[in-house]
Amino acid sequence: MSLHKKLLEAWGDAKAYSALHHEDWQMKMHSSGSTVSLSDMTDRLDMIFKNADIQNIRKVYENEDILVRHFVASYPNGTKDATMHVTLKKDGLMWRTETGVTPLPSKE
Repeated sequence: MSLHKKLLEAWGDAKAYSALHHEDWQMKMHSSGSTVSLSDMTDRLDMIFKNADIQNIRKVYENEDILVRHFVASYPNGTKDATMHVTLKKDGLMWRTETGVTPLPSKE
């Protein structure tokens, strides 16, 4: 089963979702230049699952080395973003992720 499909199935379950990340996983946030570790992300997962409305998750490309995904995220503050995640894989798990986010206009 592809990592993308496993991630979709684990969405909403913090323990299962975290298990699909390599122990030294990191995510580079282009908006701030900061890097998020697995422990940082795991601490935030329940809040993300509860507050972010993630829609139209799709796999752009995947092989044994890389996973590229795109989705739209809406947040309680009214913002909405198109998000691209590019993830290098290690041992079949997410290892290094970089994000690119484009703000979308809100519907009024």
